[in-house]
Amino acid sequence: QVQLTESGGGWVHPGESLRLSCAASGQIARPDVMGWFRQAPGKEREFVATVRLNGGNTYYHSSVKGRFTISRGNAKNTVDLQMNSLKAEDTAVYYCAFRAGNRIIVSALGDVDSYQYWGQGTQVTVSS
Repeated sequence: QVQLTESGGGWVHPGESLRLSCAASGQIARPDVMGWFRQAPGKEREFVATVRLNGGNTYYHSSVKGRFTISRGNAKNTVDLQMNSLKAEDTAVYYCAFRAGNRIIVSALGDVDSYQYWGQGTQVTVSS
């Protein structure tokens, strides 16, 4: 079993920055990708960004590309999400997600069902 521990989040004004971190622990075999999804009230959970734990390739939703940066942390099986130029529409609960097993194809990286493990979620609020 894999546990995900998230940190960061909070409330900021539009244009400001926040950093989210996530660490995976437990029995981890064949780690593949680790990333972030978000869910706003009344909306479905949507993909934000993910990174290959072996290799470091990164993938982003078009709405955050150029503003958000995902990276592998210094410790094994950790990821950071640096969020700059935040907008009101970025307000949501952000969930860390982890996938282990066979290397998944790129076209499936944004699918909720591609990830077996999820964090509890951390609130990000962008408001003036």
